[in-house]
Amino acid sequence: MTGTVPNDMAARYLPPPEPTRRADGVRHHRDAVYAAVPGYRVLELDLWVPPAAPAPVVVWVHGGAWMAGNRRLLPPGLRPGQLFEELLAAGLAVATIEYRHAREAPFPAQLHDAKAAVRWLRQHADELGLDAGRVGIAGESAGGHLAALVGLTADRPELEGEVGVVGPSSGVDVVVDWYGVSSAETMPEFRLPPEVAAVLPAEALVPPLDVLLDGVDAATRAAVSPVAHAHAGAPPFLLQHGTADHVVPYAQSEQLAEALRAVGADVRLEPVPGATHGWDGYPEADAVVRCAVGFLAAALHPRVR
Repeated sequence: MTGTVPNDMAARYLPPPEPTRRADGVRHHRDAVYAAVPGYRVLELDLWVPPAAPAPVVVWVHGGAWMAGNRRLLPPGLRPGQLFEELLAAGLAVATIEYRHAREAPFPAQLHDAKAAVRWLRQHADELGLDAGRVGIAGESAGGHLAALVGLTADRPELEGEVGVVGPSSGVDVVVDWYGVSSAETMPEFRLPPEVAAVLPAEALVPPLDVLLDGVDAATRAAVSPVAHAHAGAPPFLLQHGTADHVVPYAQSEQLAEALRAVGADVRLEPVPGATHGWDGYPEADAVVRCAVGFLAAALHPRVR
C-alpha cells in the first residue's frame, strides 16, 4: 500500500452492527459495512459466530461470473445455507461478503474488496469474538478465483488496494477453491446455447473475462491469473472441481494444482466425477461440502491438525 489516507471513513470508524443471537448461541452480525468506496454501492458482509470464542473465521466469496450474485447465495446444487451451517457446526465463524462486480469496476477492484473484508475482520476480531490469527477463505466460480488470489497475494503490496480498513494483514491460512478460473490465458471462451443467447441482450453475451479486464494494462491482465502467483509460502489449498464442468473446465484446477506443486506448496486436488458447474444436480454434493469443511477445520483448529 502507498500509505495515503483512504476516504472510506464509514469502514474505518463505524463499529460492527450489534448481533442477534440464535437459540443455539450463534451470533449473527447482519449488514456490516466493511467498505464504502465513493461512487459505488456500500459493500457489506454478514457474519455468523459460533458460541465458543474466539473462533477461527472463514470468508465466503460468492460466484456469478464477476457480474452477478450476492453474499447470501450458495451454488445451486446446495441447500440454502448448507455450507454456512456446516462451518458453524465445525466451530468456524463464517463471513459472507459482497464485492464490486465487473461492470462496476474492472479488476483488481474485486480482489481489493475481498482483501478489505479480511482486514476488517482482523481489525474488529476482539469485539466480534474472532481469532485474528486463524483466517481461511473459500469461494465458488468467480469467488473461487478471488479466494485463490487472496491466498496467493498477501505479499504483493501493489495488489492490496486501499479500500476500507488499512493496516491489518489480508493474508489467510487456508484456501478452498470450487471450480475457479486459474489461468486467463488458457480459459476457453464460454458460449451459451443458441436458444439461450437468442433471448439475452447483447451486453450479456460479452465473455465475463473480457468485461473483468476491460481497459486494464498488460501487468494487470497478467495479475488476474492465480497460476501467476504460485509460490512456496502459499497457504494449503483444496481445489474441488467437477469433471463435467462446461463453464470452467476441470483443466483450470489441474493447472493451478500443477503450478502450486511445482513450487512445493501444499495443494490437494479433488476431482468430482460427473459433476457440473455449481454442483447442480450432483447427488453427492453433501460429500463435497463435508470435504471442504473438514479441510478448513483441520487447517484452522490446532487440535485437529
